[in-house]
Amino acid sequence: MSVVVTGATGQLGRLAVSHLIARGVAPADIVAVGRNGERLAELDASGVRTAVADYSDAAALDAAFAGAETLVLISSSEVGQRAAQHGNAIDAAVRAGIRRVVYTSAPHANSSALILAPEHKATEELLQASPLEVTVLRNNWYNENYESSLGQAAQSGAYLASTGQGRVASASRDDYAEAIAAVVTSDVHGGEVYELAGDTAWDGEDFAAAATEVLGRPIIFRSVEPGEHLEILRSAGLDEGTAGFVVALDGNIRDGLLDGPSDVLSGLIGRPTTPLIDTLRKAAAAS
Repeated sequence: MSVVVTGATGQLGRLAVSHLIARGVAPADIVAVGRNGERLAELDASGVRTAVADYSDAAALDAAFAGAETLVLISSSEVGQRAAQHGNAIDAAVRAGIRRVVYTSAPHANSSALILAPEHKATEELLQASPLEVTVLRNNWYNENYESSLGQAAQSGAYLASTGQGRVASASRDDYAEAIAAVVTSDVHGGEVYELAGDTAWDGEDFAAAATEVLGRPIIFRSVEPGEHLEILRSAGLDEGTAGFVVALDGNIRDGLLDGPSDVLSGLIGRPTTPLIDTLRKAAAAS
């Protein structure tokens, strides 16, 4: 088996490489692809091959993908550019003769009003129109997305959000990375679309309770209206676009778009998903 992993210098990509090795893929059969050569060099000790490639550089993608059977297409972090970048990777995969692609998408990307969904929907459509065998992993939120919220709560004594009573069925990055490896190392997942989420969902009050336990002092959930939230973020120095994006995501959560705990992810990895509080404990210990 030969596997190429894009976004390998990012947190999810690096974890996916580690789990591929743990599940028996020979390091020499893995090509870790990213834009940062220095960060890629950190993977050399694991024995994997590395390739510097940008999504806009067709020649670099062709060289990185040459000879691979499977592409793990970790979604780009560049909001607004994802569909075009992913399209370049898909085209390169077809040119390279890659047989299958595992793509990390967003929850219910084909039907959701989630602010991040359209680019993932467009990518899924490109994949389905290609001759590639495709497995789509629609990842819910990462527990780690809330590490900064824990830090802010430690300073202010409050978790502030405009999510209302909305819940998030999150899991850890490591859970999602292990799911990637589980799918890649099995031949039974071709053509599947998996909605992946944590075993349980939590809301703002639950986060405050978890933060209270982790930090050892009371943390409250300060629920605010979207307009007030926007003004607070602006006052904190966020630019208009970023502040609006944060408030829109909280609105998506308030509308229930990230709710829906599931046993699909835990079924793929063969263990329960990581509770939010465990990730927060780890973050607090590392700070």
